[in-house]
Amino acid sequence: MAAYVLRLRVALLVGALRGGASHVTRVVIGLTLLAMVVAAACWALLTLRETTPTTALTVTVLAGSAVTLGFALAPLMGGATDPLDPRRFTLLGLPARSLALLLVVAGLISVPVAAIIVLAVGFGAVWARFDIPALPVTVSVVLGILTCVLLARVCMALAAMFLSGRRSRELSGLFVLAVVVVVVPVGVFLSSLEWNGAVPTQLVEAVQALALTPLGAAWAVPGLLGTDPDAATLSLVVAAGTVIFLGAVWMLLVHRVLTTTERPSVVRERAGLGWFAVAPGTPGGAVSARSLLYWSRDRRYIVNILIIPVAAAVTMVPLLVAGVPWELVVLVPVPFAALFLGWLPHNDLAYDSTAVWMHIASGVRGFSDRIGRLVPVLLIGMPLLAVAIPVAISLHGRWALLPALTGVCVALFFGGLGLSSVSSAVAPYAVSRPGESPFQQPQRTTSSGAIAQALVLGGAALTAVPALWFSWRALTVDITEADSALWAGLAAGGTVFLVGLVVGSVAFERRGGRLMEFAEST
Repeated sequence: MAAYVLRLRVALLVGALRGGASHVTRVVIGLTLLAMVVAAACWALLTLRETTPTTALTVTVLAGSAVTLGFALAPLMGGATDPLDPRRFTLLGLPARSLALLLVVAGLISVPVAAIIVLAVGFGAVWARFDIPALPVTVSVVLGILTCVLLARVCMALAAMFLSGRRSRELSGLFVLAVVVVVVPVGVFLSSLEWNGAVPTQLVEAVQALALTPLGAAWAVPGLLGTDPDAATLSLVVAAGTVIFLGAVWMLLVHRVLTTTERPSVVRERAGLGWFAVAPGTPGGAVSARSLLYWSRDRRYIVNILIIPVAAAVTMVPLLVAGVPWELVVLVPVPFAALFLGWLPHNDLAYDSTAVWMHIASGVRGFSDRIGRLVPVLLIGMPLLAVAIPVAISLHGRWALLPALTGVCVALFFGGLGLSSVSSAVAPYAVSRPGESPFQQPQRTTSSGAIAQALVLGGAALTAVPALWFSWRALTVDITEADSALWAGLAAGGTVFLVGLVVGSVAFERRGGRLMEFAEST
């Protein structure tokens, strides 16, 4: 059976070159590009033979960690059908342990793994130049390849079990957004470093941290062996433990597939549902899906989002005119953006107009309504701040202030969201109706709208006072206060966010009748 499965795997690889002319052309072009990338990577690895061991360690650990992460994310983002899905072998009656081991071996026969093996040759040549014995290099390569293969197997199985029938352009967009949130700040950080012929200390510290994680442990063993044998031993233990853990998870997944009857999914019924096909099948998931639909299509929401970066940038003009130094001015727009992002949903319920009756009539709990309405703002605000904060710090020039700016933005953003959850249920005020111009505002006989806006903005600013104080001290007195600003911002913002959700939930449930009366009268 093992030989049959392996021959089948090879036949599948060869079969990719069969089919129509357009299909074969795409496959050949893809393989050619992959070969060019692998050749370029091998050349880059071989150039490390003329550098220092520290530089070689830095490059190999960062590259190895990126490759390992790619093996984990590709199955989740690609959505390709797994030809080695354990469910395909259910009727053969194979023992779970034997099948799991067989599929791992078959997974080694693939184009990506072949590319890693080619790169492993260059990896070994680099460390041979620095007189590292062949045995630890071989063990490092084997553990790295096994980690990649097992990660791919586990992630493919999880995607097949839990994402089948739910993968859509919205879900893929979330994965791409998550990648952008990670890649852009890292790119800004790397571009800001000063090399001066040596590896920056910040990058050395990052590599040392990666060497103790499942992503980079296996690739760090040879480099650490020559400089820090104790750290090399610890990385080896982490790498071996990762392989054992992933192997156990893979065994459990295969056993579950072989012993569990999956409930058939009706794809046609979910087709075209957009965010409703992606969100969890819970009241909170339904509210979040509906909110995402509104935020992506309603002009009133879109205009509010587009105004924020413009308003944040405009704050720089009077400061520059007043003579404030540039390195201080660039730190101002991001906290302003965080403040207004947290303020955005303070009147979210009013934008529903009479559609709010669906929530009240169906008995949706207040917490489900509150948290569901915040999902669009979280999906917009967190990536935006994750990119804007490191960009602002890179323009400022002192990366030691990164924790301080992060703490201030977290306090403003999450404090504003918590207060907005209360304001939306307690003090909604009339806005332009669905379909009307977002710049057309109804006449109001009271000042409740202005008071609600001011209270949310002022309350969010008060939430950030501790983080602002520590940040100012970090900027003017002691840079070590930046860490205090981070923890103060996390504590204050998180507390106000949670308390606001609870209070807003209670207010929504108790004021259902008044909210319906408000919706009908505006």
